[in-house]
Amino acid sequence: MNRDETAAAETQIREALERHRDRPGALLPLLHELQDRLGHIGPEVVPVVAQALNLSRAEVHGVLTYYHFFRQTPPGRHVVQVCRAEACQACGAEDLLAHAERVLGCTRHHTRADGAVTLEPVYCLGLCASSPAVQFDDRLHARMTIQQFDHLVAVAGINP
Repeated sequence: MNRDETAAAETQIREALERHRDRPGALLPLLHELQDRLGHIGPEVVPVVAQALNLSRAEVHGVLTYYHFFRQTPPGRHVVQVCRAEACQACGAEDLLAHAERVLGCTRHHTRADGAVTLEPVYCLGLCASSPAVQFDDRLHARMTIQQFDHLVAVAGINP
């Protein structure tokens, strides 16, 4: 991160802390906002959050590592989430996730070495009646097939 990016991130963190500092149960909403703003919650943010909320660094770290939603490293340029909840699994999500690993060239919970894509299995995208579901960047896709998945990858310009 260059100096301007670091300053911008520090401003984002300060603003989020001010909004959440006095809220009961502020940790989860604060971490969600920080990840939305910064893309991830790096280790340098943990002590700042802990101090602001009067928590230990271990408590903040524990929440970050417990919930799979939170990223501790920057995501790829594209984030692909494949739902693994029961309804989606019943409709082929496991095969879809295995296909995604092959096509995208990275394993679940990881970012490809070139930074092009992050693959995340998730537990419920809220499209249970239209499963299997995938979220590609910020866009939900229902009744996903392998052919449709390959089309999304091609449109995004992600090369294997």
